[in-house]
Amino acid sequence: MKFIVTIFQDEVGALIAECPSIPGCVSQGKSEEEAGRNIGQAIKQYLEVRAERGMPLTVLTREVQVPV
Repeated sequence: MKFIVTIFQDEVGALIAECPSIPGCVSQGKSEEEAGRNIGQAIKQYLEVRAERGMPLTVLTREVQVPV
């Protein structure tokens, strides 16, 4: 499965990785590569638990336009 992830730097310099299609699936790393590996592991573990419990693997995501 492929997932879109976001990676951004927090206020103390850590790189935070999130998977928008999996609420609460967050990890971090000292580098972009480490954050990417860590979120990949978090996604895998999350999917394994949900599959064991018979739960849907993802939630719906949509694009919303917000006037600025």
